[in-house]
Amino acid sequence: MAELAAIYVRLVGARIRGDLQYRTSFVLFITSQFLVAFLDFLAIAIIFSHVPRLAGWSLAEVMFLYGATNVSFNLADVFISPVETLPGRVRMGTFDALLTRPLGPLFQLATEEFALRRVGKLIQGVVILVLAITRLHVEWTAARVGLTAVMLIAGAVIFSAIWIATAALNIFTVETTQFGNAFTYGGNFLSQYPIDVYGVWLRRVFAYLLPIAFVNYFPALYILGRESSLGVLALRFASPFVALATALVAAAIWRFAIRHYRSTGS
Repeated sequence: MAELAAIYVRLVGARIRGDLQYRTSFVLFITSQFLVAFLDFLAIAIIFSHVPRLAGWSLAEVMFLYGATNVSFNLADVFISPVETLPGRVRMGTFDALLTRPLGPLFQLATEEFALRRVGKLIQGVVILVLAITRLHVEWTAARVGLTAVMLIAGAVIFSAIWIATAALNIFTVETTQFGNAFTYGGNFLSQYPIDVYGVWLRRVFAYLLPIAFVNYFPALYILGRESSLGVLALRFASPFVALATALVAAAIWRFAIRHYRSTGS
C-alpha cells in the first residue's frame, strides 16, 4: 500500500508540475472556476431574497447543505472524475494499453488525467460552508464537528462510487457519459437544496433508492437539530455505512466490467 501511495504521489506530482509550466493559465482557470461556481449559489440567494425560508430551512442552513455537497462533490471531481475519459479510450482502443500495465486501469485513469485546476470549485464550496457555519445558531459539540467531517468524506466516497460505476457501464455501451452525469452532476445540483422541497416520491428515491440524501441531508438533520418528514432517526448517522456499501457496489461493477471487456475489435 505504501508503495502504491508513493507511485500515486509521483504520477500526480508530474501532472501538477506539467500544469504549472503555464502558471498564468493555471491560475486563471482556477480563478474562473471559483467565480463561475458562485453562479449556482446566486440562484439560492435570489430565492431567499423573495422568501425568508425554503420548506422551513433558513438561508444559513441551505448554505450549509450547498457547501457540504459541493465540497464532497469537488473532492470526487479532483481525484476520481478522470474516469470520464474511459468512453473515448474504449472507442479508440487505447484502453487496452492500460490493461497491459502492472497498475490497475482505474488507478491509471485517475493519475494520467489528474487536473489540480479543478480545485477552484472545491475552494468555493469550502468558502460557502465556512460562511454557513459562522451564521448557524448551533452549539458545535464534538459530535457535531465529527459528524460534519464524516459527512464530507462519506459524500466524496458516494460521488466517487457513482462516477466509477457509471463509467464502467461504458465498457458495455461505449457511451453512457450523459447517463452518468445525471447522477453525478445532477445529484450534486439536487442535493444543494433540502430534499423537503421535492415531491414525496422523489424524496423516497433519494432516501431509499439512490444515496444522494446521505451526502448531506441526513447528517445535516442531526448537525442542525432539525426534524424530517422521513422520520427514521438512524438514517442521520448512516452516511459512512451507505458510502461503504456504495463503494463496494461500484467496485463490483468495475471488476465485472473489466472482466468482460473485449476491446473494440479494430
